[in-house]
This record gives sequence, structure tokens and C-alpha cells, in this order.
Amino acid sequence: MRVAIAGAGAVGRSIARELIRGDHHVMLLERNLEHVDPEAIPDAVWVHADACELALLESAELESYDVVIAATGDDKVNIVVSLLAKTEFAVRRVVARVNDPRNEWLFDDSWGVDVAVSTPRMLASLVEEAVSVGDLVRLMTFRQGQANLVEITLPADTELAGKPVRKIQLPRDAALVTILRGGRVIVPQQDDPIEGGDELLFVASVEVEDELRAAVGVKR
Repeated sequence: MRVAIAGAGAVGRSIARELIRGDHHVMLLERNLEHVDPEAIPDAVWVHADACELALLESAELESYDVVIAATGDDKVNIVVSLLAKTEFAVRRVVARVNDPRNEWLFDDSWGVDVAVSTPRMLASLVEEAVSVGDLVRLMTFRQGQANLVEITLPADTELAGKPVRKIQLPRDAALVTILRGGRVIVPQQDDPIEGGDELLFVASVEVEDELRAAVGVKR
């Protein structure tokens, strides 16, 4: 997979290293010449360019990339990069970093963003996930499909204990994708039994979250 990352700061470099470990082709776009350091990540393609400049993106052949990640520390820049990537270069997948949670409402498909990643929101969700039992916690939003990755930790005395997965009457537009049980990651099958304390991960649209709560026997 070919991935272009706008912003070669600490965040952009960390993402690049992880992607390169996964054998992906990575290009780093950085406008600050002092931050352009090919020796730091020699396997990446480094380009000294302002990712908001259309001509420079054309020179970098952005249209040949499968994913663009707008990872700068400036939300305005990330929005512009996302919009250019989607509308001018038809990049299939655009992921944008949200630095200020107050700007999160801007990061949607109208600005070319498929997935918005807000570090403060993710950290808050992880805290909620760690302490919340019997409630629904949103972990990530998939903007392109208007769906969320949500987690529900079943209480120890859940009425579902001992029943197979097929007994969960899921609403439309909701799917159980994983059961976390202790150190195990379980890909759920219809006959797998449910246990108290299970962490259930679903992909679901916002509209059916209340129905999802009811299906697993938890209250809002």
C-alpha cells in the first residue's frame, strides 16, 4: 500500500515507522526544511513541500497513493490537505488528525475526511472503556460510513451468560466483530457462549446504539 503523510513531526514519523514495518511504501511531506531528515527514516520518501500547495502535490504524484494521512499539528492545514487529496487527486482513503477537539465537527466527508482521529477523544474513550461496565463506549468514528466502533463490557451477572452469540438479536446496521475475554481475542461464531465480563466490540451506526444497548441488556 502507498501512503502519503503530511507532516513529519513526532506523530508523522511515528506513523511512518509503523507503516514501513508493515512493508508499506511511505512518503513524508514536510514544509519545514529543518524537519526534513531522511536519515531518521531512510526507507521513507522525503519531500520538502507545503502539502497545501496544489502544484507541489502534483509534483509528488499524490494521485498514485492509496491513503493520505494529514498529521500536522495545525487543524487548518489538515483540513486543506484532506480536501485537496480527495477532490483534486481522488485519493481513496483520507485520514486526518484532530488536534483541538472543538474542531472535530469539521472533519467529515464534506471536507474530504474519511476517518478523523482525535487523540484527546481517544484517550477519554480508553479511560471510559477501562472503568465502564454495562454501558456503551464509543472508541472510534468511521466518518465515511457514519458508523462507530463501540465497546460494551458485560456485567458479571449478565442475563446473556451461558447463551450462544446467536441469541443476541442485533439491530440492523450493527455487527459484533470481536469478543475480548481475559487475554483472548475471539472472533465470534454463532454457537460461542457469552460470559459475564466479556468485552464486546461492535461496529454500529449512531441511530441504532440504543437498540444495541437493549439487545445486550444494558441501560443508557
